[in-house]
Amino acid sequence: MTTVAAYAAPAAKAPLERTTIERRAVREHDVLIDIKFAGICHSDIHQAQEGWGQAIFPMVPGHEIAGVVSEVGPGVTKYKVGDRVGVGCMVDSCRECENCKAGLEQHCTQGNVGTYNAIGKDGEPTYGGYSEKVVVDENFVVRIPEDLALDEAAPLLCAGITTYSPLKRWGAAPGKKVAVIGLGGLGHMGVKIAHALGAEVTVLSQSLRKKDDGLKLGADHYYATSDETTFKELAGSFDLILSTVSAPLDFGAYLGLLKANGALVNVGAPEEPISLNLFSLIGGSKTLAGSAIGGIAETQEMLDFCAEHGIGAEIELIAASEINEAYERVVNSDVRYRFVIDTATI
Repeated sequence: MTTVAAYAAPAAKAPLERTTIERRAVREHDVLIDIKFAGICHSDIHQAQEGWGQAIFPMVPGHEIAGVVSEVGPGVTKYKVGDRVGVGCMVDSCRECENCKAGLEQHCTQGNVGTYNAIGKDGEPTYGGYSEKVVVDENFVVRIPEDLALDEAAPLLCAGITTYSPLKRWGAAPGKKVAVIGLGGLGHMGVKIAHALGAEVTVLSQSLRKKDDGLKLGADHYYATSDETTFKELAGSFDLILSTVSAPLDFGAYLGLLKANGALVNVGAPEEPISLNLFSLIGGSKTLAGSAIGGIAETQEMLDFCAEHGIGAEIELIAASEINEAYERVVNSDVRYRFVIDTATI
């Protein structure tokens, strides 16, 4: 066991505070990672505040982890000391079910083991990236290419794969029109990746205040959803709409923006249930779907794609002492576009 410093929420809705946690000794197939940077995802806030249901406390959030390998177990074959690596939203799964064997570990039928706010196979709670070090099985570690800066790569481990996976699956490509709802931590990555995939990209945001940013990030068009003419002007326009917001939407109105056989895919997860008139799906044979992160192989594919296209997250680097302030700013949409903790300050 190794004692390391970390920032933890002692209870639901309580401010995070500096503490120490125990990391397990390195096992045969484990990798010990010196964490260099940890992204702050809105889902960290949802879980720390029990917005998505009962949680495990004390909680060390953080599933956008970038660091350097400092020790490997005797059976490790994929990594060596000094390698630049990342850890995303999960650190284990059953590895035997149909989904795991298909590279969909995030949909493990036994339930994947979350990087934090979960119970590992050893019966101990998992603690995330707001800490100095982490021990992870090599099969749930990914390699960060040299062309990606570690601080800009950290958010790719959640925000990157969460947008890359559905964009690839639903065919974002040259000749396709893709809309991204929301230009936040997820949305800005959706714009960059959809643009790199060759699609014509439109941002749908509440206002035009981030329009210049959106166009610089790769959007071809930018519309304010608060302007009621937007929904008339863009009716039937898109092959794919990616919703990255965690606020409930008028899904009927957004489905009206799709072409026939188009898809509206949700990666944002509102805490409240939604209502929907199914005629908005039946007319035009449209799809309302969801998508959750990606498997380990697809996450590696995403990192390699981002390195090839020079894509990193737009970040604001903060000290660990600023985490609570950062949480407030995320809730108020006051970040452009992802907070990343310099873990040297923990």
